[in-house]
Amino acid sequence: MTGTTKPLSISVIGCGYLGTVHAVAMAALGHDVVGIDIDADRISLLAAGQAPFFEPGLPERLEAGLGSGRLRFSTDIADAATADLHFVCVGTPQAADGDAADLTAIFAATEALLPHLRAGSVIAGKSTVPVGTAARIAERLEPTGATLVWNPEFLREGRAVADSLSPDRIVIGVAGGGTEPGDRAPGAAIGPAANGATEAAVGMLRSAYARMLELGTPLVVTDLATAELVKGAANAYLATRISFMNAMADVAERAGADISGLAEALGHDERIGPHYLRAGIGFGGGCLPKDIRAFAARATELGAASPAALLATVDSINLGQRSGLVAAIAAHFGGDVAGRRIAVLGAAFKPESDDIRDSPAIDIALELHRRGAVVTLTDPAALPNVASRYPELSLTHGLADTLRDAECVVVATEWPEYREIDPAVAAELVAERTVFDGRNCLDRASWSAAGWLYRGIGRR
Repeated sequence: MTGTTKPLSISVIGCGYLGTVHAVAMAALGHDVVGIDIDADRISLLAAGQAPFFEPGLPERLEAGLGSGRLRFSTDIADAATADLHFVCVGTPQAADGDAADLTAIFAATEALLPHLRAGSVIAGKSTVPVGTAARIAERLEPTGATLVWNPEFLREGRAVADSLSPDRIVIGVAGGGTEPGDRAPGAAIGPAANGATEAAVGMLRSAYARMLELGTPLVVTDLATAELVKGAANAYLATRISFMNAMADVAERAGADISGLAEALGHDERIGPHYLRAGIGFGGGCLPKDIRAFAARATELGAASPAALLATVDSINLGQRSGLVAAIAAHFGGDVAGRRIAVLGAAFKPESDDIRDSPAIDIALELHRRGAVVTLTDPAALPNVASRYPELSLTHGLADTLRDAECVVVATEWPEYREIDPAVAAELVAERTVFDGRNCLDRASWSAAGWLYRGIGRR
């Protein structure tokens, strides 16, 4: 903290992926933080300094926060009563009966907080929610005199700690907020409809993020609905870029073109840029898939049919990449993979994570297994999660054991250790030198030179 900014008393409601990282980050910034969750086992792990999931940099920051005395964890919501600022970080998964978001946890967290709020308390929603949710929560909070702001998160799994401590922007949505260019500065006015409580709430958020603001992190102060839309729109746009390139990969493959060269050429266009242009087996995880579905569902409710149709297509293209790779593998074996020994490298939806939610790698491994293939799966971090949810899959911890006697190798997650495999060494372990590069992350020339039949996504 700076010499002029006092530490805040903060509670973080919900200690899943988002909440744990945020609590640790707030403690690292010098604030006094209590993390609250109803999962007693998770709280016990966190209180003992054990991260309940894989995230680079988190164990060290967690240990430092606990050691400094600035960070603690509890299952009792009453322990949040002394906090001035409450971050709500609970999950909003896809509903079991449709594409919309399940908001049960966020409304339950709000109700649990109500007895412990007072005039001047600030609740900052960080969960990803459909537009209009914040207004419903604000109405419920009104009798307490507390003020609601919406402060969406933009974390990337595998880089979440760094993103929390060095964000590329901070967005604060408030009742009556403005979106004029002046609102982007730390001292900006909020908007004509704002009141003193709202001004004070934004001031508290500015204090919470003082270190980032001093370093020049852009601040956007806007209204509640826009702040809700920012996260959904960002994920929808990123998902659309990925699915667009996968659609182009299909065209390139049919036309005898190469998607890698296409992506490189597109990336030099300053209107497009080079990011999220790699074709592959698509996106997964706990955010993009369920967020674009929830966004589309909410758009449909609002009568915005075209955005909903666009995102439905994006989702369909993404899911089709998984089935498309399985079909390509089956075609390689003459249409039938039964009895074929297939090594799948990767289970997490992305490297530097143990998250297997909606993972393309898992879907591909499961479908090959259902078709009778002898699938062996490995991953540097995600195997415990796979073992607990998919006992039907055969798992190995060593790369050599996974490759041994395989008739086909599938790279499904672009972990560095898979990108850096020596194809000549791997060739001595397998029964047949065939590799399907589901992430277009291997050096095609070196694998081909080592005698491998190389198959990428959208590549000649």
